[in-house]
Amino acid sequence: MIRILLIAASSLALTLVTDNVFAQNIAGKAKAAMCAGCHGEDGNSLVPVYPKLAGQHKGYLVKQLQAFKSGARLSPMMAPMAMGLDDQAIEDISEYYAGNKISPNYASAAADSDDDSDNAKTPEQKKAELESLLAQGSDLYRNGDLKTAVSACIACHGPFAEGNKPASYPSLHSQQSEYLIKTLTDFKTGARSKSNENVMHMIAVKMSEQEIKAVAHYISTIR
Repeated sequence: MIRILLIAASSLALTLVTDNVFAQNIAGKAKAAMCAGCHGEDGNSLVPVYPKLAGQHKGYLVKQLQAFKSGARLSPMMAPMAMGLDDQAIEDISEYYAGNKISPNYASAAADSDDDSDNAKTPEQKKAELESLLAQGSDLYRNGDLKTAVSACIACHGPFAEGNKPASYPSLHSQQSEYLIKTLTDFKTGARSKSNENVMHMIAVKMSEQEIKAVAHYISTIR
């Protein structure tokens, strides 16, 4: 009898938790409607310069929205949006996006530039340049650069760019390469944070534009 009661109690608790998460997801979807224009209905942005939010760790999303709201993270676009959110809305929106699956990216003409000489390159040459770029990015992600003291990304973001949920280090895999380039460049220039205690600023400031481009495109292809 005791065993039956324990099983029943456990089932009831699980049902309550499941119902609560489901309700929070419904609320989060409704509140996230205003975000869809930039980040996509399910958090998979189709605009390269806007980040995908689907599958991101809830804790990280909550932290960033709170930073936008308080002004700790500056953004003329995001600050007004976050200012209108109370703590519950931030929790619900973050829960919604965290529960969605991020869409994969596929390696494309990542090595292309605005240089007119690219038009004269054969498909084989472009393919070789892309493979070289991704190989450079992979090496930098996994091993860093001892000569310039650039730390390996894998140390904080994991072997599959899955991030670190307890530490609120963001998941990066399948993220928009253009957004990653902008983010690393902002850390490098201090536009995102120039604090000497900010780890990403300390790393990015040592990276060349080529290294930023390479690692960003590599990370975007990790699934």
